[in-house]
Amino acid sequence: MTLFGSASPAGDPPGATDVITATVDERGIVTGWSEGATRRFGHRGEDIVGRPLDALLADDAKALMERTAGVQTWKGEVTARHRDGRPVTGALLVHRRRMATGTDRLLVWGATDAPPTPRDRLPVDWCFEQAPCIMAVFDTDLRYVHVNADEERAIGLSETQLRGLRITQAVPDPESARIESAMRRAMETGERQYLEVHLQVAGARGAHAWAIHLAPLTDPAGRLRGVCFAAQDTTERYEARQRLLLLNEAGTRIGTSLDVAHTARQLVELAVPRLADAAVVDLLPVLDNATEPPDAPLADPVALQRVAGRPDLQDTAGAAAAPCDTSLPVEWLTVREPTVYGTGAPALARWARLDPQADRFVEAGAHEVMTVPLRVRGTTLGTALFIRHRPSAPFAREDLLLAGELTARAATSIENARYYARERAIAVTLQHSLMPRRLADQTAVQVASHYLPASTRAGVGGDWFDVIPLSGARVALVIGDVVGHGIQASATMGRLRTAVRTLADIDLPPDELLTHLDDLIVRLAADEHGDSPHVQGEIGATCLYAVYDPITRACALASAGHLPPALLRPHGTVEFLDLPAGPPLGLGGLPFETTELELPEGSLLALYTNGLVECRARDFGKGLETLRHALAQPADSLQAVCDATVHAVRPARQDDDAALLLARTRTLRPDHVVTWDVPPDPTAVAPARRDVRDRLAAWDLEELSFVTELIASELVTNAIRYGQPPIRLRLIRDRSLICEVSDSSVTAPRLKRARTFDEGGRGLLLVAQLTQRWGTRYAQGKTIWAEQDLPGGAPAA
Repeated sequence: MTLFGSASPAGDPPGATDVITATVDERGIVTGWSEGATRRFGHRGEDIVGRPLDALLADDAKALMERTAGVQTWKGEVTARHRDGRPVTGALLVHRRRMATGTDRLLVWGATDAPPTPRDRLPVDWCFEQAPCIMAVFDTDLRYVHVNADEERAIGLSETQLRGLRITQAVPDPESARIESAMRRAMETGERQYLEVHLQVAGARGAHAWAIHLAPLTDPAGRLRGVCFAAQDTTERYEARQRLLLLNEAGTRIGTSLDVAHTARQLVELAVPRLADAAVVDLLPVLDNATEPPDAPLADPVALQRVAGRPDLQDTAGAAAAPCDTSLPVEWLTVREPTVYGTGAPALARWARLDPQADRFVEAGAHEVMTVPLRVRGTTLGTALFIRHRPSAPFAREDLLLAGELTARAATSIENARYYARERAIAVTLQHSLMPRRLADQTAVQVASHYLPASTRAGVGGDWFDVIPLSGARVALVIGDVVGHGIQASATMGRLRTAVRTLADIDLPPDELLTHLDDLIVRLAADEHGDSPHVQGEIGATCLYAVYDPITRACALASAGHLPPALLRPHGTVEFLDLPAGPPLGLGGLPFETTELELPEGSLLALYTNGLVECRARDFGKGLETLRHALAQPADSLQAVCDATVHAVRPARQDDDAALLLARTRTLRPDHVVTWDVPPDPTAVAPARRDVRDRLAAWDLEELSFVTELIASELVTNAIRYGQPPIRLRLIRDRSLICEVSDSSVTAPRLKRARTFDEGGRGLLLVAQLTQRWGTRYAQGKTIWAEQDLPGGAPAA
């Protein structure tokens, strides 16, 4: 066992013989004895080791062991017996120790009656000159009085040159004023001061960090005589802390948006000037159009697009570099880790020739360029250059590690932005391909539309609209919004739009059409989720379906959870139609209701989605009022009204896609529609043919008389034979010639191929062959209609 405090008499430092050490085990048996204890008490080690502590102490040794049993350290005064029998009183310090062999107690005895040992005082000047830190003494005027050699080396001035100067004069840095203020505070309060500063001193490359201790100096009489100054260089610790702070800040500042150029700008703004004097980011041009980077080996030189830069040369504000095309040495993109190229490096010389902006950095004195490739999962996206051109220290190993971490974060964010841009481009392309490319010209309404995809990371949604020509010169207006965003929402929107067109072709009333559409969405949800009982509402949408008849000016509307349309009447007032609030599509089994109203000619019907009027920063009611006001403003054309309305109403931040469909109603001229009541008698067919022939002559459409008479006679004959009165025949001259026959029966005609010896069954086949379109619709009975194109495509007069 090694005993603390043991030393030979010749090698003891001053005062060592005043300290006696011994060790005692838990039973109170002495297990160790020092040379100092032998000299003080006269007992030799072989005489005292192994004996109870009672052999040494004049006091009760058992009581001492009990007092020290439950504590780690105990101190007090005890009396021991010298070998010659005289008592020796002194302070005893007991430490309870845990050893590999168990626990014991270390006794450290300071004898209070030991005579003082004379010793030489160490010269104070030696301590001042050889202190392991910068030392200086200032007088009460805060002027240098005395400095050590470390202070002379740090500032670059001798003590003779410094004497009489203030620190703000010796080190002209803003931080020097802080030091002086702390000195003054130390003298005024009499308390020691501590501060950390970061400043540039002569002879050092770059600023250094210093930990400074200040203490007021007083003479034996207590009079203030000056300030003691001690400083230690903590640059390494300071820079390590700054790197950690920069890396932590990168986690919150890099990648906050899904924009490639913005992410690159965030990287250079974070790196300059804390990591480098300048920085630029160059990316492969293919990233602009969301295509995949090339897998083939890169050729030398590599063409890149400069997307971000912070030269920080003449512009102290650090304005971003102008985008430009550049080329870089191929090794700058193929290296695996951050690499530094110093003055004289061949790659640096090639960069100076290839990069059109390199001369700015060379003229500024660029002495090092660190290149860090932007790589994600083995794919090279570009490179980041960190440049030092000021008289600063070279890039250290820690700087390379930091640059690698920062660039890796930026590369991951750029890759995410690239994937987002590609997915968004696909979704937008799909969305536009599913939307109507051109709204069909209609006599019933004049239409204009505007679609805005979302500008946020949510991507495009499922907003859509359509204008569908119907029989009898009518038109269907539809607008809808699928819940969700992205490709899935666009695909669902395409399905719904196709379904609406299919259901519109069979002339279903608005409420029935929405019911069938609701069933479709429920089935789609079931197809996606199998036989799960909890599928209702998994795919949701809203829809507004309206049918306008230009002959009667009647408009029938039904809503499935959609916002009510706005109606601008001809006299200039705007109102939001009060429609029954039907449930959104996808809930299943809930009814919808049709509302009918008569619209004056020239009324403007506005159908829109919630993305146009709703946003986080604006109240919903405010959005509707803005829409109301915008629709009432005069404009040169309907499309101008549409564009101006979108510009006025759209949110500043387009969180959701938005659609607006405007339809200005028209009325078909009365002389372009004629209706006859037909008696339920076969003899009424001939007069009907004559009436048709006369009307076509009045319309200058005699060349359509033969076919139209045949169509009318076939349809009237079927109505008389199989239908129920009342029977009506109607001719409509619109962009086509329409012949309609109505009766109160709901029995639907069926097109079939007549066999050779069948006497009937050929009439409907003739109608289908002689016309461009035909069909049946049901409303208080049925109406069979057939359309023919006008000669030469002539529009209605």
